[in-house]
Amino acid sequence: MDSSQTRRQLKDARRIVIKIGTRVVTGTGPGLDLEFLDRLARQVARLHERNVQVVLVTSGAVHLGRRALGVKKTSEDISLRQAAAAVGQPELMRNYMEAFGAHGLLTAQILMTQDDMRDRHRYVHLSNTLETLLRRGVVPVINENDSVSVEGVTFVENDLLAAMIAAKARADLLLFLSDEEGLYTANPRTHEDAKLIACVLPDDDVNRFAEGAGGPESRGGMLKKCEAARLAADCGIPVVMADGRKRNVVLSVLEGEPEGTLFLSRESLPSRKLWLATAARPSGSVLIDQGACGALSRPDGSSLLPVGITGVEGSFEAGDLVRVKGPDGREIARGIVNYSSGDVALIQGRHTREIVDVLGHVGHAEVIHRDNMVLTGDGRRNCAV
Repeated sequence: MDSSQTRRQLKDARRIVIKIGTRVVTGTGPGLDLEFLDRLARQVARLHERNVQVVLVTSGAVHLGRRALGVKKTSEDISLRQAAAAVGQPELMRNYMEAFGAHGLLTAQILMTQDDMRDRHRYVHLSNTLETLLRRGVVPVINENDSVSVEGVTFVENDLLAAMIAAKARADLLLFLSDEEGLYTANPRTHEDAKLIACVLPDDDVNRFAEGAGGPESRGGMLKKCEAARLAADCGIPVVMADGRKRNVVLSVLEGEPEGTLFLSRESLPSRKLWLATAARPSGSVLIDQGACGALSRPDGSSLLPVGITGVEGSFEAGDLVRVKGPDGREIARGIVNYSSGDVALIQGRHTREIVDVLGHVGHAEVIHRDNMVLTGDGRRNCAV
């Protein structure tokens, strides 16, 4: 499907996720940009009239908390960031409630951590909550729970959270609103000849264009935004990056207008594989050779057998989620492993018939069965399982 056709099909979107960056929701002042919130609420109200469901993922709590606490530094230890989030989140939500309430819309706050996405039961409960809110016409407003998140288990930026939510909600579109028109060939702030990239194909390598963080309030920047967009697109969700300061930009995107940068999507994944690809946390890695890479990437998508394994990284148990890495060290898949890291190290490179002789008991023929595996990154760009 080409970009113009995808743009036209956005008119038929019935569920969208909008991620709002800090510099858009706060503008240039010390607080929130209330004019922006009013414009956003007006557009969402128009979409509700057309039976389009909207989920918001917003930043801004830490920014508001720093202002209230009188903290001028933009980098500090995790405890101060948590404190700022705890102070700023109520004000952030109050402003959303007032802005959307003025247009007859009810909002709901959802605060999340990585653990909420990684735990399968909590992941399912999140889905049930979202579905109930959307059915009742409520606008969920989601943010990372920075007041309890710690380094190593944060989303780093709400961009990744938005991609995960879009995948979980089976959204028809993920829309990133920032203070840039979209993805450029270089940083437009420092390169006058930078050109807007109108469309990103599934196999395009755009990371080379994404340089630097988005600003002092941003922890991710364009690189993380591109990674999140790629994740959503690989899961079957088209993504648009657009300038959130532009009037009626949300409605314009959903009218099929050529706003910002469009990331074309691949075929959608089944729900369990969506969870494996986006939400679950891998415990370690299995390294494979080039032959196994080819076998996994074929249209029929074979299971991972011991003979194609060259090594392991980290420690994991049978039943854990692990990464599958190719000879170049890049992740190509994720899956539920049938053996512990110790057992995999013993049977790696062996034929299936040798497993019982090596381990002393009858085990699974596959280290990872294809039904419990999903191609990611470079693997998904070659072929879908």
